Amino acid sequence: MSRSALDHATIVARLDEVLEVEFTFIHTDRLAESLAGMPRERQDFILQWTRRAAATNTELAFQFASRAHQALSEVAPEVVSAWCLHAMDSYDRAGLQAAMAVIRDLDGFLLVGHQRAAGSVFEEAVPILRPFVQGLEGRRLKIEPGEYAWTDGEVLYLPEIVARLDNQADNFQLFKSIVAHLWAQTRYGTLNVNLMEFLGRFPRAEHAQSVFHALETLRLDTLIGAELPGLHRRMQALSTALGDPPLGPAWHAAAQDLSRIGARVEDSLRWVGRLYEGAAPAPRCYQGQLNPVAAWSARLRRLERDKARLRESLRVIANEIAEGRGDHAPPERFDVEQAGNEAQVGALQVEVTLAEQPLPIPDKVREQLRSILLDLGEIPPEYLTPAGEGEYDPGLFEETSLNPEDVWGGTYHEEGAFLYNEWDVARQAHKKNWCVLREIDVQPGDTAFHRTTLAKYSGFVRSLRRTFEILRGEDRMLRRRSDGEDIDIDALVEAWGDVHSGLEMTDRVFTRMHKEERNIAVMFMVDMSGSTRGWINDAEREALILLAEALNTLGDRYAIYGFSGWTRKRCEAFRVKDFDDPWDEAVIGRVCGIEPKDYTRMGAPIRHLAQKLKRVEARTKLLVTLSDGKPDDYDLEYRGEYGIEDTRQALYEARREGIHAYCITIDREGQDYLPHMYGAANFTVLDDVAKLPTRISDIYRRITS
Repeated sequence: MSRSALDHATIVARLDEVLEVEFTFIHTDRLAESLAGMPRERQDFILQWTRRAAATNTELAFQFASRAHQALSEVAPEVVSAWCLHAMDSYDRAGLQAAMAVIRDLDGFLLVGHQRAAGSVFEEAVPILRPFVQGLEGRRLKIEPGEYAWTDGEVLYLPEIVARLDNQADNFQLFKSIVAHLWAQTRYGTLNVNLMEFLGRFPRAEHAQSVFHALETLRLDTLIGAELPGLHRRMQALSTALGDPPLGPAWHAAAQDLSRIGARVEDSLRWVGRLYEGAAPAPRCYQGQLNPVAAWSARLRRLERDKARLRESLRVIANEIAEGRGDHAPPERFDVEQAGNEAQVGALQVEVTLAEQPLPIPDKVREQLRSILLDLGEIPPEYLTPAGEGEYDPGLFEETSLNPEDVWGGTYHEEGAFLYNEWDVARQAHKKNWCVLREIDVQPGDTAFHRTTLAKYSGFVRSLRRTFEILRGEDRMLRRRSDGEDIDIDALVEAWGDVHSGLEMTDRVFTRMHKEERNIAVMFMVDMSGSTRGWINDAEREALILLAEALNTLGDRYAIYGFSGWTRKRCEAFRVKDFDDPWDEAVIGRVCGIEPKDYTRMGAPIRHLAQKLKRVEARTKLLVTLSDGKPDDYDLEYRGEYGIEDTRQALYEARREGIHAYCITIDREGQDYLPHMYGAANFTVLDDVAKLPTRISDIYRRITS
């Protein structure tokens, strides 16, 4: 094939096609003229990346192509590729304006390029840090990007990148340490003082704030050490690695005082006056910054809101109690009992009582009480009086609502959401944190379906159990053993031949029976898209019931999750049975409650369930999909090649983690796309949905034996 340079006309034709000039009215003559004078290798490189960028936005692709020649004269091609990918990622996150800023500022990209190579980036770290911080005791905290690390008590604001160390793993640990320290401010009362009012007593308020922050860091370090000892040790190691200087002699007494578990923020305030005249220690690498004005304003708003919400919740509870008694006289006041170690700072365990009897309260009310305890350390009596009708502005009870179309505005970053990459075949790269997935429990259905299924297949169930019992108890003959129960004739004949050839005779001439231990974990991923409505849904549920009855005999660990989706912003994984859940009435009810939902967006659920499988200790890990068709979504972009390639990439990522994927489908056209997605031997196409319940057990035996 000729490698001569492309001429002007050929380049114009390719650019016109890629940039869709018929609709975009982009003028490509001047750009083509510039490209025509380049070597063929450079032409191909720019045209290839222009095509990939055009899959995201044609204007972005045009601007990239216009600047690519200059970029290639300054930096290596792999840097230009990274620059283009970063622009596309910026488009995904914040739109065309942000992407164009990246394209216009190649020098700026190069400046932070080394940081991005070794640093921990917000968009990649936050999906891991969010579950971490939500697992810590205290208020549910949000995480949002900011210019620097700080918190107002409700939101942790974090920088775009942390790159103080020379590798990504250590920078992520520093990111995590920063998050832990900001959490500690919200948990242990750092924000519960009007710091601006306090600092006003000092001529140099900024210096006094630095002294206070250093003192609070000492106090919080001790509390983190008690709560998270492993992380605390890592934080101290990072501090040493980054050369944080030791405390001066004047600070030793303060450090000793604030290292008490019972030390409070008031103790830090007391020490500010004593140490104000000296220099403040250099900030620890993980301590972030303080924003006293924003934190105090947020606290005042939160106190008003929490009081109103708690009193309204108690009004509802009081009315329910009155209706239960039948006397229609609701309680006028409740009490609380705070539990916990007296030495513990701000114990958050609290019981709501009435006439000295504890009351069961919803999780929402418990969260309201916890938030008030974090701010005040106690529940004031006036907070425990049920609200009167219409006493508060209804706006206080409304959750902050953001435009649900704006995924990056925060709505979908709340607790319960997982962010996953998605493969863009045209871009030949992932869209970062593109799909938003929530895990939802299936609502239990009528368990009569379970009884009906067992009755319908009663003979088959008995046969199935016997077959699986045999499979469980199968012995395997191990040959060529140095000891055993019988002679291995083949090995003995070979050994006899070796002796007659002058070789030493081996002692491996015995056989031994060995009971094969099954060490298998299986995730069943069940299609709950709208197309399964009717007989298909019934067949799926019957198949799961029959299979579960057999698997309980066999002893294999298994989980069942459904999946569905409606565009990238609402991917859903429906929990039916997790690995640790027993096959009981609750799980049976959820199997019976499986029902059709929306569309078949498969990539994100595969990535989510593969992560669950990855955490299971098992020698063999299987992801078995039950589906009635190819990947599909309301979003037209996902249909066809895009969805198939994203699913294929998700399965490839699962295989890299040691997970074997298999698909059982009733789509008669499955032969057209399943070999490409799963591999030639990793799927079964059933031509009749009625065969699914009886065939699935045979298929399972085959793929696990």
